[in-house]
Amino acid sequence: MKPYHTERSKKEEVREMFDRIAPTYDLLNHTLSFNIDRLWRRRVVRIVRRLEPHRILDVATGTGDLAIALARRIRGTRVLGVDLSERMLDIARRKVSEAGLDGRIVLDTGDAEHLDLADGAVDVATVAFGVRNFGDLGAGLRELARVVRPGGRAVILEFSTPSNPLARAFYGIWNRRVLPGVGGMVSHDRAAYRYLPDSIGAFPSPDRFLAMLSEAGFRNGRARSLSFGIAHIYTAER
Repeated sequence: MKPYHTERSKKEEVREMFDRIAPTYDLLNHTLSFNIDRLWRRRVVRIVRRLEPHRILDVATGTGDLAIALARRIRGTRVLGVDLSERMLDIARRKVSEAGLDGRIVLDTGDAEHLDLADGAVDVATVAFGVRNFGDLGAGLRELARVVRPGGRAVILEFSTPSNPLARAFYGIWNRRVLPGVGGMVSHDRAAYRYLPDSIGAFPSPDRFLAMLSEAGFRNGRARSLSFGIAHIYTAER
């Protein structure tokens, strides 16, 4: 799925899209989700905290919300956040500095399919609302498996299409009508807020995504449904 269906790569288009919507991304993300996204990230943090990691990689870190939450709540851990969009990272750097976490969070431009890390370099890899934007999902998952140490974990938070008919109908109306309308008006990029729900619809089912994690080199995959299946937290062991 490509944002604007041009001949350029999905990766190029996603990077440019997020560069454009970066200034309004946090406002729209929290407002349009009624702040439920914050609760979901807290669930991710609780899962990761139980693993007592020292080194965390946060891929598609965006404006840094998950990286900051992990560093705040997990004593002694260090977080590397990577993202394709430099403008999103600029906002993340400001937020990290304001939180006084410069010494514990490092942010850098990075490609999920070509991470500048050694094999087994991190204890946990996290992704929040980013795997569906990978240019090549299978390649990105294999790269996560490469950099997570044996016995480490991947913890992935991603939107999904609810299986419940009523929830799916409401979610469809919200994504097809409200999200492009409000998101496009505030961000002045309606195409971006058409792509975002399209990318959710194109994302693999939870069962298929767990199979892809296994194919990439992970084991003991598990999917936790959130808010009637609007999102899932996926965990898998390396």
